[in-house]
Amino acid sequence: MRAAEPTDEPVPAAASALDLRRTFELVEPFYQDRSLGTGESYLAHARGIAQIVAPLRSDADLLCAACLFGVHDVLREPDEWLRARFGAGVAQLVADLRRLTKLSEQTRKQGASSSNRHGSDEQAEVLRRMLLAMANDLRVVLLHLASRLQTLRYYASTRQPGAEPIAHETMRLYAPLANRLGVWQLKWELEDLSFRSLEPETYKGIAQLLDEKRIERQDFIEHSTLNLLQILRAEGIAARVVGRPKHIYSIVNKMRTKRLTFDQLRDVRGLRVIVDSVAHCYQALSAIHQQWTAVTSDYDDYIARPKPNGYQSLHTVVIDAEDRALEIQIRTQQMHESAELGLAAHWRYKEGGRHNSQDEQRVAWLRQLLAWREEVEPTATAASDADARIYVLTPQARVIELPAGATPVDFAFHIHSEVGYRCRGARVNGAIVPLITPLKNGQTVEIISAKTGGPSRDWLNVDLGYLKSARSRAKVRQWFNALEFEQSIAAGRDLIEKELQRLGKTAVKLDDLAKLLGFDSIDLLAVAATKDEFSVRSIEHALSPALPQLEPTPAPLVGKPHDAPAGKGQVLVVGVDSLLTLLARCCRPAPPDEIVGYVTRGKGVSIHRAMCSDLRSLLHRAPERVVEVTWGSQRDALYPVELLVMAQDRPGLLRDISELYAREKLNVIGVNSSSTHGEARMLFTVEIQNAADVSRVLTAVREIKDVFSARRR
Repeated sequence: MRAAEPTDEPVPAAASALDLRRTFELVEPFYQDRSLGTGESYLAHARGIAQIVAPLRSDADLLCAACLFGVHDVLREPDEWLRARFGAGVAQLVADLRRLTKLSEQTRKQGASSSNRHGSDEQAEVLRRMLLAMANDLRVVLLHLASRLQTLRYYASTRQPGAEPIAHETMRLYAPLANRLGVWQLKWELEDLSFRSLEPETYKGIAQLLDEKRIERQDFIEHSTLNLLQILRAEGIAARVVGRPKHIYSIVNKMRTKRLTFDQLRDVRGLRVIVDSVAHCYQALSAIHQQWTAVTSDYDDYIARPKPNGYQSLHTVVIDAEDRALEIQIRTQQMHESAELGLAAHWRYKEGGRHNSQDEQRVAWLRQLLAWREEVEPTATAASDADARIYVLTPQARVIELPAGATPVDFAFHIHSEVGYRCRGARVNGAIVPLITPLKNGQTVEIISAKTGGPSRDWLNVDLGYLKSARSRAKVRQWFNALEFEQSIAAGRDLIEKELQRLGKTAVKLDDLAKLLGFDSIDLLAVAATKDEFSVRSIEHALSPALPQLEPTPAPLVGKPHDAPAGKGQVLVVGVDSLLTLLARCCRPAPPDEIVGYVTRGKGVSIHRAMCSDLRSLLHRAPERVVEVTWGSQRDALYPVELLVMAQDRPGLLRDISELYAREKLNVIGVNSSSTHGEARMLFTVEIQNAADVSRVLTAVREIKDVFSARRR
């Protein structure tokens, strides 16, 4: 039940600069006696968020937004109220924070079921990128991390049940995100508090070990700090040396990954040295290594090679005279601020209408950083890739990654091919939208599907804009190809059955007929019959009694090729002179195709390509008619071949293909074109000198817009 609108006097729009105290005074009446789902009061949560972000950034809008996190739950028209009293900037921060909070609530149940307890799974990777893609202001991510930390603090202090799902989600999503941002203050506490909820006994055991040796460790740190300061002063290096806290989850993680006991850890005792320049970092390192024994295997130079989140520091482990290990981190003050506060230490926003180009570069880099593109898509570039994908939700809160500009039809095919085929409509955020509507980040998409049916050929028309994804277009083409195959089978069976009726051979089994004609199945034979790759008249020859063999020719049919030059473009019949040859029209062979000769009645030797389907049926019937042949001289000879092109029909398609043939200097001697349901089928007969030229031409044809396939017949 939302509270009534406040009746107090409006605060001017310039009130975005209200201090924290006045903001709390304004919202306290609305938060009174209200609690979150965790049991924590609204007011306590608001104070907690503000206390967490205050040390990170001195930003009035950020602090106000922290206090106002819950106004959408308590006011009827929160956006107008926020804009009137705090300005558009704060209103947008609060709205975006609420959106990310709702997203977290939607996906928590799914994330909690991940098989990887503390690691990140694929869904978490996508959700990490979605967080940035949805955020209009990167400060929203900082607010959301602070809100999550305050929730964990509440569970830790009250020991209320129900923290495990939130802890799981924090480990797999928010702690890595804080690490990526470099906000170490938040990262360590998020990890420790989550680990405390997930493995309380282990947490308690390490805490006790740390507490038992606390006095000994403190004495050692104090003694080492004095020694280190003396070493640095002797080198003329002004430095600040402080103890480095060790966090329980990092201790457990290192013990598990390196299989060490607590006593074997080298970096439980640590110091941090802060100097004023990079040169002094390396000078201090040299001085430390001269006084103490360095463990070379534990040295890391993160100044020369920063971590992906920008972290810089020198790490070294040394052994003192009593054989005790000490980890030392050396960094500048600027590096220290970046390490503790992360990128929050450098974020700047427009002030007084001015916008710094360096700020733009920082924001663009942050977009790449939070998207984790170099880890998920290593070849992607920062600028173009950051805008190349969108992230939307299913009604079950599953995150779906799609190309930018993707439509509800693309979304349907990403869910499942059958959902895509039967897609008839879509709801986006509960409202029905046209199927050509481009989707946006963070939208919830629901597909309206039919029980039966298939896709529309209009979906393949690029100009209509139904499909953005190449994967979706391929699935639609696959559906129509399968449909065409089924139709070809039905039409081919009809042709074959009519021919058998004409011959009075209806008792012949179709599967036996297919094998007799050299096909593996009747379906393949039927398809061949509809594509002019096989003449149904061959059925008559196959079912007729075998004809007597030809009279033996005077010359042997085997031997070396004749040495006499053949005529232009002729074919040599091995061992035979002056024998008429004819290139078969069914397969139109051309050099350097592998060819086979077949002796016909009265027409000489018919030359077929070795893989010709008609030839297979002829060989099955009369294999004794085969003769060995080879290509003769091909100088200036031209051979007709047929090229079959399938494409989405459009104006100018035939012109584009013809212009390509002209550029390739191919003579087109025949064209047979037809169009059915928007799909064009074009059969070109062209003259070539060598079949090897065909491969180059077909590759160029396939690159023409809307061409599905191009092949030699």
